[in-house]
Amino acid sequence: MSAGSERPAAAAAPGAVPAPRASRVELRLSCRHLLDRDPLTKSDPSVLLLLRSQNQWVQVDRTEVVQSSLHPVFSKVFTLDYYFEEVQKLRFEVYDTRGPGDLGYQDDDFLGGMECTLGQIVAQKKVTRALLLKFGRNAGKSTITVTAEDISRNNGYVELSFRARKLDDKDLFSKSDPFLELYRVNDDGSEQLVYRTEVVKDNLSPVWEPFKVSLNNLCSCEETRPLKCLVWDHDSRGKHDFIGEFSTTFEEMQKAFGEDQAQWDCVNAKYRQRKRNYKNSGVVILADLKVAIDFTASNGDPRNSCSLHYINPFQPNEYLQALVAVGEICQDYDSDKRFSALGFGARIPPKYEVSHDFAINFNPEDDECEGIQGVVEAYRNCLPRVQLYGPTNVAPVISKVARMAAAEESTGEASQYYILLVLTDGVVTDMADTREAIVRASYLPMSIIIVGVGNADFTDMQTLDGDEGILRSPRGEPALRDIVQFVPFRELKSASPAALAKCVLAEVPRQVVEYFSYRELPPRGLGTHTYDAGPERAGQPGVRPVSVSSTLGVP
Repeated sequence: MSAGSERPAAAAAPGAVPAPRASRVELRLSCRHLLDRDPLTKSDPSVLLLLRSQNQWVQVDRTEVVQSSLHPVFSKVFTLDYYFEEVQKLRFEVYDTRGPGDLGYQDDDFLGGMECTLGQIVAQKKVTRALLLKFGRNAGKSTITVTAEDISRNNGYVELSFRARKLDDKDLFSKSDPFLELYRVNDDGSEQLVYRTEVVKDNLSPVWEPFKVSLNNLCSCEETRPLKCLVWDHDSRGKHDFIGEFSTTFEEMQKAFGEDQAQWDCVNAKYRQRKRNYKNSGVVILADLKVAIDFTASNGDPRNSCSLHYINPFQPNEYLQALVAVGEICQDYDSDKRFSALGFGARIPPKYEVSHDFAINFNPEDDECEGIQGVVEAYRNCLPRVQLYGPTNVAPVISKVARMAAAEESTGEASQYYILLVLTDGVVTDMADTREAIVRASYLPMSIIIVGVGNADFTDMQTLDGDEGILRSPRGEPALRDIVQFVPFRELKSASPAALAKCVLAEVPRQVVEYFSYRELPPRGLGTHTYDAGPERAGQPGVRPVSVSSTLGVP
């Protein structure tokens, strides 16, 4: 085939990672006007979370105990997988905790419960309900508030460790019993409790235990968002004495810690106004700061060495091996060496909505990349910016390329032929729509190459390849011609790139010739040049230039 002025055809997408179609959400709890079950002090509330499973309630997690409080705000965050298509029933039970063990200890007093679905909380973002006692009786004015926040777009977390020095002594006969609270300041000026440390008894220079929080919880993934730290002297009756506070940001924490200057004056504003020489009520020091990635949220994270998308600095992953092997052959027949590169099955910035046909260079106006190396670079740059999600819907990207091919055919010349390279590690989940899209595309100047990456069961994928019979749409309409070639990469993993490309591209010449024969279009500008498309095609007139581009799909 000779190269002409053809425009590169849209090409393929590596399919979505077979990750669960779940969103990761964090739930925060607070209560108001709880019943007071203690004769001398106030209730010591804690909340038990239960999930309805197989017609029974199963304990999931529990909050910490907030001593002597009828209006507790819990620092414990519940993290759950939210499935849009499922009804996930939750139950929150509040107890006045007296026993030394787990919630449900026989001496614990039940203060009320509330049931709802996770979907209701996620949809409303904040749910406040009355607490009910047994037999549906109201627990006075008691209420529980549950706030949900989606953390799917960022699975990073930070581990912090604080200590203090020379805090004010608030006790007459002993030393202060300090604890620290960390708050996030929201856009509306409200303050969200992020974490509350344990109490260190009788110590003016306490060292608090390290704790881990999600970056979403800490600062909504905005490093310049204001943070506030308050230090208190604990009182068993709930009337804690304020020692002091300071404000900072996560950005400032990181910079100060890196420069070994991570300490802040703990200031009591009242003392500053009253005392002329007042400096502070002690110093709070950031003893340790670690930022990392929690890979439990998605086993397809490209920073995880177990992921098929793992970017190994010493060896290309299977996606890149397949892309380069096939792309380097195809690009010889593309005049300008520019390739459309599309992704599917990922949540993309800025709103992190799921897309099945996005440009991996994040430029919807021009999704083309310079050469195969440009596609590789776009793929590498794209992975850290998206959340691998699902499902593996292939029909949208096929339809998008088909529209380009249809526009070309409408000119009456069809001087461009489109090859869509689909790289996927998951079985197609929209099989009916995909079959329909392929049947429609069989009338257009395009071919589809599907390379299965990884060890998934690709049995159903063989139905898309017309080698074993004519592919039909769900309505029974047959494809005009076989335009799909499916190859499991694992069978050719140890083969040379040339052998892989030969196997993957084996049917393309025949498919191109069949299209031009069907359209009764003679080759243009190729003279008597012949192209060997297999024994049955030897000696046939050459075909028009093929326009190729590799659309890379990031699940």
